[in-house]
Amino acid sequence: MDTKSTAHLSGLPKFLVQHHLLAAQDVHKHIEDAKKKKTPIISYLVAHKLIDAATFASLASVAFGLPLLDLNAFDSRSLPSKVVNEKLISQHHALPLFKRGNKLFIAVSDPTNFQVLDEIKFHTRLNTEAILVEEDKLAKLIETSLEAADTSMKDMLDGDLDNIEITGGDQEAKAAERDSDIDDAPIVRFVNKILLDSIKKGASDIHLEPYEKNFRIRYRADGILTEITSPPAALANRIISRIKVMSKMDIAERRVPQ
Repeated sequence: MDTKSTAHLSGLPKFLVQHHLLAAQDVHKHIEDAKKKKTPIISYLVAHKLIDAATFASLASVAFGLPLLDLNAFDSRSLPSKVVNEKLISQHHALPLFKRGNKLFIAVSDPTNFQVLDEIKFHTRLNTEAILVEEDKLAKLIETSLEAADTSMKDMLDGDLDNIEITGGDQEAKAAERDSDIDDAPIVRFVNKILLDSIKKGASDIHLEPYEKNFRIRYRADGILTEITSPPAALANRIISRIKVMSKMDIAERRVPQ
């Protein structure tokens, strides 16, 4: 390898060129393309078949002194899914694999991604250690993990409403006031789960959208509105009343903003 061809490079780009995974004249173009797509460079390179995930992981494990794990041999059912905010997982393309004592082991496909270790350590107050994995397998496991979390939360939310008696008119208004004062009422648990799930996903706001025949609840994360659940429209007043109680608002006042 001509050292002049890598003199202007450092870190991961230099590693890629030195190990003949990318040509020196192409590496910066690929980095810029990945930035435009807001995709981690390793994810971009593997997705576009510019490098082989297994070859890169094997070489990087030795060069950076990181343990290498084959995710095909890992039982994903044991993932500590509730330890780390899902927004951090998506943002840094890294996934907690398991916890041992006060240490959390994080799967990464980029051996230079030190920022994710620091951020997860800050948010969890746990020591962190990186484990290198193949990018294509990590991407698949992250997608599966996040989808499972969404499905699980939706099932729990819907399940909390299954046994609620739906009435109408003045009876529904009285029920809203009654439920708001009972800490273990289904409506209370339902609202708590919505708030906790939205915080976990890094949501900036929650939208309660009552319509004539349906009721939709969405949260905004990274500028995108995502539907959480669609409770029966008849429960809208009771759910909104609970949030008013938590916000110390007057649940009887419906005509003016509070």
